[in-house]
Amino acid sequence: MIGGFHGKILKVDLSTGTIKTLELSEEMAKSFVGGSGLAAALLYDILTRDLDPLSPDSPLLFITGSFTGSKVPSSSRYAICAKSPLTGLWGESTAGGHFPASLKLSGYDGILFVGRSSKPVYLFVHNGEAEIKDASDLWGLTTYETQEAIRDELGRDVKVASIGPAGENMVKFAAVINDEGKAAGRTGMGAVMGSKNLKAVAVYGNMEPPIADPKTFSELLPKAIAEIESNPTTHMSRLYGTLDYVAAGMSYGDVPTKYYQDSIFPAYKLNGKALREKYYVKPIACTGCPIACGKEIEFGKYGLEKADTLEYETAAAFGPLCGIDDLDALIYINYLCNAYGMDTISAGASVAFAMNAYEKGKLTKEKLGGLEAKWGDKDVAIELVHMIANRKSIGGILAEGTKVAASKLGIEDGEVAVVKGLEIPMHDPRAFSMQALTYATSTRGACHMRPDYFTVEIGQEIPELGIRQTDRFASNPEKVESFIKFQNVREVYDSLILCKFSANSLTTISKFYSAITGVKVEPKEFNVLGERIYNIKRSINLRLGMRKEDEKLPKIILRSIKRGGTQGNVPNIEEMLRHYYAMRKIDPVTGKPMKEKLEELGLLKQAKDLWG
Repeated sequence: MIGGFHGKILKVDLSTGTIKTLELSEEMAKSFVGGSGLAAALLYDILTRDLDPLSPDSPLLFITGSFTGSKVPSSSRYAICAKSPLTGLWGESTAGGHFPASLKLSGYDGILFVGRSSKPVYLFVHNGEAEIKDASDLWGLTTYETQEAIRDELGRDVKVASIGPAGENMVKFAAVINDEGKAAGRTGMGAVMGSKNLKAVAVYGNMEPPIADPKTFSELLPKAIAEIESNPTTHMSRLYGTLDYVAAGMSYGDVPTKYYQDSIFPAYKLNGKALREKYYVKPIACTGCPIACGKEIEFGKYGLEKADTLEYETAAAFGPLCGIDDLDALIYINYLCNAYGMDTISAGASVAFAMNAYEKGKLTKEKLGGLEAKWGDKDVAIELVHMIANRKSIGGILAEGTKVAASKLGIEDGEVAVVKGLEIPMHDPRAFSMQALTYATSTRGACHMRPDYFTVEIGQEIPELGIRQTDRFASNPEKVESFIKFQNVREVYDSLILCKFSANSLTTISKFYSAITGVKVEPKEFNVLGERIYNIKRSINLRLGMRKEDEKLPKIILRSIKRGGTQGNVPNIEEMLRHYYAMRKIDPVTGKPMKEKLEELGLLKQAKDLWG
C-alpha cells in the first residue's frame, strides 16, 4: 500500500451488528487519491437509480485521504458520501476539526455503514478495534449534548461526529456535526445517518499511517508554514474568519439578498469587524492548522455563554438572504442549526424561500402555523428553524428541500433557487460569471466549492496551471479552459483531503503528496487526477438519473439586478456550457463523457456502463 493509508476500510452492518475489515486496493488509492474520489470508486457499483437513499440498503461512507492525520497544514478533514436524499444524486460533504485526524489515527482509512439498526446506536473505533454501543439514551439530544455525553463516557480524548434531532427526523438537508460546530453540511448526510438509527461515530487512536519519505516530508513542513504565514489571507482569516468576506462580497454584488433578488444590504453590521467589536472572539484551529479561521464567541445572550464560529455562508443565508441584520440573532440561529444538525445554507435558503413565498401570496399565515413570514423578522426565522428540524407544520414541507416545497405549494420551478435539487449558496453568479458554470456542472448540485472559482477572481491564482485572475464577468473559451483545470484540482483537494483555505502552493502540495505516498506527482498531474475523479462522479450521477437538461440555472438567478456590484450582469450559461462540453469531451445531447475520454482516463467500466 502507498504511504498515507492504512490500507483498511471498516465495514459495519448495522442490521446484523457484524463488523469486518475490507482491504483497500493500492491501485484504487493511486487512481482516485483518497477522500471523496476514493469514495466514488468504492460506491460506484452500489449506488443505483432505484436505491432509496434512506433505506437499509443505502451505503454511508466516512472516508479520509492520504493527508488526513499527517502534519500537512490544513489537512484534518474527512468526507461523508452516499446517495443524497435531497437531490437523489451523488452526495458528499466534508468537514474539518479534530475528528478527521482522530478517525485516521484510529487505524482505518474509512468506515462503510450498511443496514439499519433496530435501535439507536453509535460506533466507537479505537486503535484498530470497533464496537457498536447503545445510543437509546442519546436519541433526541442535540449534537452538542451528544458529544458531551459520549466523551463523558469514553474519555475526553475521544472525538465525536453526530447527528441531532434534524438527522433523527430525516430532514433532507440534515448535517453531521463534529467538534466545535464543524459541519459536514450539504446534501443530507445527516438524514442518511438518522435513517440507519446511527446517532454518532466516536474515534480515538495513535496509529499513524506510514510516510514513504519522512525526511523530505519533515524538510517540507517549515517551508510550508512559512508559505502560509507570508500569505496575507492567512492573517485576515485568523483575525476575522470567513465573515471577513461579507463586506468585500457585497461590494462585488456577490452576497444574495431577499432570496437572490437584490444585492444591497448593510453588510457592515454583520462582518468580521462587527463581530470582534461586539464580542470577545477566541481563534479556534482544526488539528495541525496554523490559520485558525474558526472562532469561539463569548456570547452571553439567548441563554448561551459561548457560541461557535459564525461563518460567512451562515451569516449571509440567514442575514441578507432573509433581510435580517441582527448579529445576535444570527449567532443564535447558527447555534440552533448546529445543535439540531442542519446545513445552514439549505436551512437559510428555505427560510428565505418561505419569506419570499409569503410576500408573493403563495404562503399564507394559516399555512405557516400562524406566522407572518416578513422579510427581516428574526423571530420568524428562529421559529421556522425549530419547525423544520422537528418537522412541525410548514416545517415538514420545508424539511423536504425547497424544490419539493415549491412543487407542493404550486410555485414555478424557475422561481426556486436550486440546481439539481440543491439550494444555491451565498455566492451570486451574476457577480462572478464562472460561478454559474460551477453551479451547473458541480457533481453535487449548486455548490460554491466545486469549484470556488470566485476565489481566483479575487486573486487566489494557481500559476503552475496558468490559472489567472481575469475579468470576473467574462465567459470566453480561455476562461472556461482555466475553470476546468481549477475544477479538476479542487476535486483533488477533496480527495487528499485538504482544506480549500490552504495557503500552500500547488507545487508544495504536490511535494507533500509525493513524500507521503511515494508516488511522484508534479503539479500539472493533479489536473489529470482530478479529471478522473470528476468523471467518475459525473458517471455516477448519470446512472442515478441526471440529465443534461438538469445543468441549468433557474430564472430567479438569471434576472439582471440593476443596482449594486453585479452591474446588471447576467452570465451566459448556455455559451459557457457549449465551451465546457466541448473541452471536457462531453456529449452535448446526453451529457455523458465521451467513451474515448472515459477510456483515456482509465474508467473502462464507466465507459461500458454509459455507452455499452
